[in-house]
Amino acid sequence: MLKEHPKGLLVAFFSNMGERFGFYTMMAILVLFLQAKYGLTESQAGEYYSWFYFGIYALALIGGILADATRKYKFVILMGIVIMFAGYVVMAIPGNPLAITLTGLFTIALGNGLFKGNLQAVVGQMYDNPAYSKVRDTAFMIFYMGINIGAFFAPFVATGIRNWFLRTQGFEHDGSLPAMCHAYTNGTLEDVSKFQELANSVSGSVVSDLGAFANDYINAFAKGYNYAFGIAAIAMVISLLVYIVFNKLLPSVEKVAKTDNDQGKAKTNIVSFLLAAGLMVTTSVIFYFVMDDVALGAAVGLFVGFVAMMFQISTKEERPRVTSLILVFFVVIFFWMSFHQNGLTLTFFARDYTVKEVGPFTNIFFKLESILAFIGAVAGVILLLFNKKNSNRLIGGAMTLVFGALTWYFISRSSASNPIAPEVFQSFNPLFIVSLTFPVMAVFTWLQKKNMEPSTPKKIGIGMIIAAIGFVVILVASVGLVSPHELQFVENGVTKYNPVPDSSRVVPYWLISSYLILTIAELFLSPMGLSFVSKVAPARFQGLMQGGWLLATAVGNKFLFVGSKFWGQLDLWQLWAIFIVCCILSAVFIFSIMKRLEAATK
Repeated sequence: MLKEHPKGLLVAFFSNMGERFGFYTMMAILVLFLQAKYGLTESQAGEYYSWFYFGIYALALIGGILADATRKYKFVILMGIVIMFAGYVVMAIPGNPLAITLTGLFTIALGNGLFKGNLQAVVGQMYDNPAYSKVRDTAFMIFYMGINIGAFFAPFVATGIRNWFLRTQGFEHDGSLPAMCHAYTNGTLEDVSKFQELANSVSGSVVSDLGAFANDYINAFAKGYNYAFGIAAIAMVISLLVYIVFNKLLPSVEKVAKTDNDQGKAKTNIVSFLLAAGLMVTTSVIFYFVMDDVALGAAVGLFVGFVAMMFQISTKEERPRVTSLILVFFVVIFFWMSFHQNGLTLTFFARDYTVKEVGPFTNIFFKLESILAFIGAVAGVILLLFNKKNSNRLIGGAMTLVFGALTWYFISRSSASNPIAPEVFQSFNPLFIVSLTFPVMAVFTWLQKKNMEPSTPKKIGIGMIIAAIGFVVILVASVGLVSPHELQFVENGVTKYNPVPDSSRVVPYWLISSYLILTIAELFLSPMGLSFVSKVAPARFQGLMQGGWLLATAVGNKFLFVGSKFWGQLDLWQLWAIFIVCCILSAVFIFSIMKRLEAATK
């Protein structure tokens, strides 16, 4: 399959894979780290999380402008990798105050802004070559798979490092304990007996001083996460080495000579930038007064300003393409607002509403060695049953026997009840991406041969509908569960809380199934969106429009706070209904403008 693609695709694939390992380490543990280390509420942690995610994507606009202006896409990508490495080093240092931690997060976001959009633009440039243009969609799906190979291992590694350090301090892991430790220290914990029981359990002995235990456990828990960030820094070094050695295989875009007409356009662009900046400020002020949220106002103002700027600096011929892209960007906002709840409210659900222990079979999906053995066995069965070459079928049979036996060995070694970590749920999305990329590509290829393949915009619309179904699954799982706001009460002016009872914990397969459906939605939307941008963007705005895609993603991520804000205010099913409605309305909008979008790709 890769024979049809340029060699540079593999360079982008592996460079991105190392960077995404670091990023998804952050995604798996960031809100849990912020709450464990600094005692933040879900709403406070969600606010910082949404700001970080906003910065990750919004700063890609700066990266796109810089690369388009200098035409040095590959150098800007290199600087991005170096800056991200520095940010992960900051995060790896234990004991930092919150302000230093936030500085480290901003540094990572800045480096990612220089890296992410421009690497995507370079991939698109490779497929501007007519020899490769027909496989552009396939290329972005392969590129996207590279993202998720790194992302699959990240939660396992982060959890393993955290648990290892806890054990060196004489503790076992329990995800509900850090919140109890902070509540006990603050005097807001109602059920102290439950806290005593868990403290004894993770310590392996009777804890006589709960105050000292709370302090020691929080410090050990947070330091374990710091060391996990250190592993992410090492991954960035690997990504850097791959990029430095092999970046010659990536295309270089020559700088276009300026004409007198271009000088006139430059003056016009300066005025356009000033007008756009004014519109950004105006929109920010309006949102501040209407919603009392200056941060959200700034995010929306930035997007509105970008839209205004693009209409000002684009020519009459370019404007239909620019308009089509902006309409898609608008839909992207609501998709990512919903989808990236996987690192926020869905992580809260994994921690608070999913059972803490599972049986031997389910346990294989929560341990790295056993899930790899299971994947190997499944791959062997596929080769054995669906490959026509006898040699490959023999290999498949051998894989089925060896990895099947290894899987059974891990099952037989498991206890009747095995603890699981909430962070590991973050590995299912990238696992499904890697597993489903080639089958989905095969379906698209089959449809293409039958002249039935949906257009790229239609794939995006279908993806929104599938995303809504993913949230329907978690909504059904949440019906009848006690909601977070029902566990809180005010006593003498102090808000106290009780932990989620075991009766309100569900089996992991609800959340896993939701991730599976959301992953299919992501495959229909995200790589297709990247392909759509690279195909439709005017030549002189390649980096800028990739930055625009990421800016829309950033605004969607700034709206992530909707989930954490209502986590303690609404019933769980009502919370998930918000995202279902957003996805359905976005799909309706996409299909209502389908003819315009399809015309822009021709």
